[in-house]
Amino acid sequence: MKHGYIRVAAATPDVKVADPEFNREKICELIKEAIRNHVKIIVFPELCLTSYTCGDLFGQDALLHKAKKELKEILKATKGHDILVFLGMPWENLGKLYNTAVAVQDGRILGIVPKKNLPNYSEFYELRYFESGNEIPVFTKWEGQDIPMGTNLIFACEDIPGLMIAAEVCEDAWVPNPPSIRHALAGATVIVNCSASDETTGKDIYRRSLITGHSACLVCGYIYSNAGEGESTQDLVFGGQNLIAENGTLLAESKRFGNETVYGDMDLERINHERRRMTTFPPADRSNYTVIPFPMKKEELHLKRHIDPRPFVPDNEAERSRRCEEIIAIQAMGLKKRLSHTGCRSAVIGISGGLDSTLALLITARAFDMLEIPRNQIHSVTMPCFGTTDRTYQNACQLTKELGTELTEVNIKEAVTIHFRDIGHDPDVHDVTYENSQARERTQILMDLANRFNGLVVGTGDMSELALGWATYNGDHMSMYGVNASVPKTLVRHLVRYYADTCEEETLKEVLLDVLDTPVSPELLPPKDGEIAQKTEDLVGPYELHDFFLYQILRFGYHPEKIYRMAVYAFRGQYEDEIILKWLKVFYKRFFSQQFKRSCMPDGPKVGSVAVSPRGDLRMPSDAVSRLWLEELDHL
Repeated sequence: MKHGYIRVAAATPDVKVADPEFNREKICELIKEAIRNHVKIIVFPELCLTSYTCGDLFGQDALLHKAKKELKEILKATKGHDILVFLGMPWENLGKLYNTAVAVQDGRILGIVPKKNLPNYSEFYELRYFESGNEIPVFTKWEGQDIPMGTNLIFACEDIPGLMIAAEVCEDAWVPNPPSIRHALAGATVIVNCSASDETTGKDIYRRSLITGHSACLVCGYIYSNAGEGESTQDLVFGGQNLIAENGTLLAESKRFGNETVYGDMDLERINHERRRMTTFPPADRSNYTVIPFPMKKEELHLKRHIDPRPFVPDNEAERSRRCEEIIAIQAMGLKKRLSHTGCRSAVIGISGGLDSTLALLITARAFDMLEIPRNQIHSVTMPCFGTTDRTYQNACQLTKELGTELTEVNIKEAVTIHFRDIGHDPDVHDVTYENSQARERTQILMDLANRFNGLVVGTGDMSELALGWATYNGDHMSMYGVNASVPKTLVRHLVRYYADTCEEETLKEVLLDVLDTPVSPELLPPKDGEIAQKTEDLVGPYELHDFFLYQILRFGYHPEKIYRMAVYAFRGQYEDEIILKWLKVFYKRFFSQQFKRSCMPDGPKVGSVAVSPRGDLRMPSDAVSRLWLEELDHL
C-alpha cells in the first residue's frame, strides 16, 4: 500500500443452492487464497452464503439459522487478519428479512449494508422475500454485539489516508439514483457491490459500461462481484463477470461462465488527486452517515497493476487509429479557425525534414483543404545551414512537392556568418550561441516572409520540447499559432505514421516513413561524415521517458518517488533503474527552470488531458524552484 496502492479482489465461489455449509467452505478457501496474495479488500456475490436462487426457501428458519451459524465460521477464518471481506447473505432484523452485504474483518462484523432497491420485474421477485433497506443506520443485535445496519455506512481505514469504503447490492447500481452517488459525495473512495446479475444476450457489455461509468463519474474505485456457476438454472443462468474499475479504467475482469477471482491494484492517490483537482467535485458531506473505523497494516506490494509506458498512445491499434484521426482533426480545426478569424489565406511554415515540422505541414494542408484554399498558398520554407544533412533536406523538399505546397529555400549560412561577425562570435566555437543564432535567424525569416505573403507562421514545436524547454527563446519557440503545442513527441510519431498508413499515396508514404526513421535533431551542429551529429535524445534523454514523467506529474501530481517507481515498473527490461532516475532528475530540473518559455508560448489547440499552456492547464510561476522534488529523489 506504499504510494497509495491497495490490492483488492472480486471473487465468485462455487455454491450449492440452500447449502450454507458448502458455500462457507468455498468462501473461506477464497479468503485464504486472497490473504496469500496480499489482498486487503475482497468482495463476494449477493446472497452467496445461501445462494441467490433460493426462492421461497428464504422463508425457512432452518436456512436463515444455518447461514448465521456458518457466518461464525467465516469470522473465525478472518481472525488475526486485516483483510476486509464483504459477502452477501440474508439478515433478519426487527421481524423483517433483508438482502445484505456484511462487512467482516479480523473475526468481527464491522457493519451490515442492506439492499435499498429491490427488483420485482421480469425474472426478479425480491419483494416477495425482502424488505427495502434503511438508509439511516440502526443497530441490530447478534451474539451480544450491536452492529450498525443501514445503507449509509462508510468504513474508514485508520492507517491508510483516503481509503473510505461503502457498499451497495446489485440492483442498487442499476437505478437512476444509485446509493453510490450518496456514498461518493460522503467521501467514499471505493464502492463495493455484492451482485447476482443473470446473463442475457449482450448484458455483459452493458454491465461493464455501467460499472466503469460509475467509477468514472464518481471518481472512485469500484469492486463488483457477481454470482456464477452453482446457482439454480431453473429459469436463469448466472455467468460471473467480476469487475474491478478505477475512475473509468477497467483494471480487471473475469471470464464469464466460470467462477473466478480477479485482482486489481487500486491507486487511491490517483482517486484522491482527481477529486481534489476537480473543482466541481464537492467536499465530503457525511450528514446522516455512520463512519466505522478499522485498522489495516501497510505493506509494499509487488505491483500486478499494468502501468502503461506510453500513456499518450493507446495500445489497441483500432483505438490508436481513431485517436490519431481525432487529434489531427482537432489540430486542423484550431488552425482553420485562426486562419479564418485573421483573414489569412496563406501560411508560412519552416520545413526541416524532421517529425515535428512534417506533422505541422500535414495539419496545415488539412486546414487549407477545409477552408478550400489552394495548397500552393502554403509557403514551406527550408533553411539549410551548417548542420543540415542531405537526407533531411531531400525529405523536406519531397514532402512539400507531394503535398502540393510552395517551396522556398533560403540558405542562411551567409546571414548567420555575418551575424557571428557582428556579435564577435568565433564560428569555430560550437556553443549555445552558435546554435541559437541559427534558430533565431530561421524564425526571423519565417516572420518576415509571413509579412510579405500576408500570412501566418505555423509553429512546429511539440509539447515535450516545451516541457523540457528544448527550444530557442524567441527562435523556434515562437510562431503565430502552434498546432503541435499539446502533442507530445511520442504521439507525434504515431500521428505521422497514421497519416502514412492512410494517405493512399505511395511516394508520400515513402517520404513519411523515412522521416519517421530519421533521428530527432535540431541540426544545429555540423554533420559527421554526412550524418546527423546532434541527436536530441542523447542530450536531454529519451522522449518516451520524458513523456511518461510529464503525464504522471501534470495529470496526477504524484510524488517524485512514486513516479520513479512507476517508471521502473513500466520500462522494466528497457532501461536500467539508474538511467530512469538520471533522466527523471533532468526532467524536474529543466521543467522548473524553463517555465519562462512556456509563460509566453503562442496559442495552440489542446488535444488531450495534459497541456502546458499558461492560459489553460499550467498556471505555474516561472521562478518556482525544484529543490523539494529533487531532494526526494536524492533519498532514493
